[in-house]
Amino acid sequence: MVTVLATVGMLGLGGLAVTSPVAAGALTGVSATLWNAGDPGPGHDEPTGRGHGPGQDGGHGQEAGRGPQGKHGGKGDRAGDHGDCASARITEETGVLSEQQRATLTLMAEEEKLARDLYAAFAAEYQVPVFDRIKASEERHLALVRTLLDRYGLADPTDGLVVGEFRDPTVQAHYDRLLAQGSASRRDAIEAALAVERMDIDDLTRALDGLTAPDVRQVYEHLLDASERHLAAFERWSNR
Repeated sequence: MVTVLATVGMLGLGGLAVTSPVAAGALTGVSATLWNAGDPGPGHDEPTGRGHGPGQDGGHGQEAGRGPQGKHGGKGDRAGDHGDCASARITEETGVLSEQQRATLTLMAEEEKLARDLYAAFAAEYQVPVFDRIKASEERHLALVRTLLDRYGLADPTDGLVVGEFRDPTVQAHYDRLLAQGSASRRDAIEAALAVERMDIDDLTRALDGLTAPDVRQVYEHLLDASERHLAAFERWSNR
């Protein structure tokens, strides 16, 4: 993995400071061009939808969107929990990151893997479609973060690891705790997922503060929007 050790403030684990090894490298809002013109937009995990893409529970489909106020117009539905466009791509230019911002970007890859792996485990344990669908969304998010790591010559901390395995011991311990919590019952699994999405929202909000690199900012804002939709989807499932 690399050469520089940086402590990522309060990022990553709901307020826990995490030390992440990162390589030297350089790395700002989401523009509508994050989505190809023909792709479904970043709908909303609400019954009314936000875009013509994922609506209730992040799916694609038929319920009416928000109308003129919709972020990208169009339709949403109750069909799934995809949470974002399957072909999201980075369209902004590279910029410059501080050492802490580089460490943050590296940690983001571990966070996305944590969410993906946790939801995969819960999807195998429970008949709850939201886990499988949002797991697919997290897989796309991880791919975006990996693209940023490659752009800036940063080592991918998730490379070569199996499901449920993490290089950072603090991330590993956090995953193990959440997995144990969610293994108790379906409701506990939903609560663990809610904790993950709240953590992601907090961390991405902090990461965006002072961030100027256009491409990294574009991706973080995309991930933040998706996490807010995922949180809403899990909150609805918690009431079922």
